[in-house]
Amino acid sequence: MALDTDHPVNLLGFAKPPSETRVVVAMSGGVDSSVVAAYLADKGFDVVGVTLQLYDHGAALAKKGACCAGIDIHDARRVAEERGFPHYVLDYENIFKDAVIDEFADSYLGGATPVPCIRCNERVKFKDLLETAKDLEADCMATGHYIQRMDGEQGPELHSAADANRDQSYFLFSTTPEQLDFLRFPLGHLPSKDATREMAAEYGLAVADKPDSQDICFVPDGDYASVIEKLRPGSAEPGDIVHHDGRVLGQHNGVIHYTVGQRRGLGIGGLSEPIYVVRLDVDKKQVIVGPKELLATRVIPVREINWLGDTPFTAQKEWHLKVKVRSTRPPRDAILRPLSETTAEVELLTPEEGVSPGQACVFYADEGSRIFGGGWIWRGY
Repeated sequence: MALDTDHPVNLLGFAKPPSETRVVVAMSGGVDSSVVAAYLADKGFDVVGVTLQLYDHGAALAKKGACCAGIDIHDARRVAEERGFPHYVLDYENIFKDAVIDEFADSYLGGATPVPCIRCNERVKFKDLLETAKDLEADCMATGHYIQRMDGEQGPELHSAADANRDQSYFLFSTTPEQLDFLRFPLGHLPSKDATREMAAEYGLAVADKPDSQDICFVPDGDYASVIEKLRPGSAEPGDIVHHDGRVLGQHNGVIHYTVGQRRGLGIGGLSEPIYVVRLDVDKKQVIVGPKELLATRVIPVREINWLGDTPFTAQKEWHLKVKVRSTRPPRDAILRPLSETTAEVELLTPEEGVSPGQACVFYADEGSRIFGGGWIWRGY
């Protein structure tokens, strides 16, 4: 970007006054994105708030605390009105269903454990919404995600949030270099969520004390199975619960009610050792269970890789870094072996339990906060 010698670079990285810098803020109605919008408006930027209606508005009204539900749209609109910038609600129901919900249902029916929030960022917010921001002649798009964008020698880099407890890098690994060039994450450097709420209080935002969303927005109370049954009627077919040694231990009322690593709710008693779900065989309608040690996985096949390194992914036979296989787990030492531009084998130096197809495997620098992308776990050995 060529520098305008008459103006210093503003806090969003543009060599012009904030008033001439248009930024679209993706507003979910929660405290994080509301603070981003209020903060940028306070700094004099040309802010445009956009909220996505992602699923049935009538049903959403009855569910508090879920992203983009009816009350959240109202909250986002109120922040925009109070802070004096325009706000738009875009109907993305069809896009969201095609890009996120249908795959979520099909993945579960295939015995996987999907992460729809990643697909939403990848296919909706950072794709269609980002293009909408460009149509609105925005210079950039800002979100309330807890992650950092830093300028490196070869362009913008993705880094973990300063607050490890709030870091959302697991859900943003598929952000491409082109998207990263246009995105801004003003909260990533903050020391804690308390700091965000303090800012919300300073700006007088009504959402300052609004609880964080805990569920996937279209899955009330975390009840995945009921959503799958609604989307795919007749999908919950009964079958056998089978010990890994071949013994039939009981029956289940649908593979969709189980996930790899699950221990509770199996409905099986009288065994001498604790047992866990170690595999789901959708074709045979079987839930395979066994002792905890069978959950340990050392080698993970990964595909649909998004690589954010400075050199080509296949330039090395091995990459020594850290990986996360679940959002709630810390990064662990691993060796990444490229098989093609978008597929790889990940060897965990210490085996992990409960690695499941459908989850993400995210790559982190061996030292420091940089994120090198990631991919999708697609089957187990």
